[in-house]
Amino acid sequence: MKTTVHPLSAAAIALAATLGAGAAAADELPAFRKGMWEYDRTMERGGAPKQTVKAKKCINPTEDMNRQRAMLSQSGCKFSPIAKSGSTYTYTAQCTMAGLAVESKSVLRFENDGAYRLDVESKEGGVASREVLIARRVGDC
Repeated sequence: MKTTVHPLSAAAIALAATLGAGAAAADELPAFRKGMWEYDRTMERGGAPKQTVKAKKCINPTEDMNRQRAMLSQSGCKFSPIAKSGSTYTYTAQCTMAGLAVESKSVLRFENDGAYRLDVESKEGGVASREVLIARRVGDC
């Protein structure tokens, strides 16, 4: 049986991941290398079965994170200060999307300039979500 994630929920989960990555990118993380990146994203929401999405795109992750963070900040999202421990960055974000409050806690584990893992736990209207994003640079564009 195929599980469908509510579009707003999927957007909230994606936003939480973006918020987390973008919040750390501005001043805290080393630059990521431009190139062909592969993304493996696993999402869970409210006890529903996991959904996995794979994507591959040519991108400069550092520039993309900075652009997204600027856009979200202008929309009124609030970011906590980043707590860094070794190569792990932890931070929270609070946003309102379509009238619903979305809170997220993100933990980014930086491997090197071509790989990272982002774990995001979110709450939207009392419903918990979890997302794991594994990103790896796989070559030049």
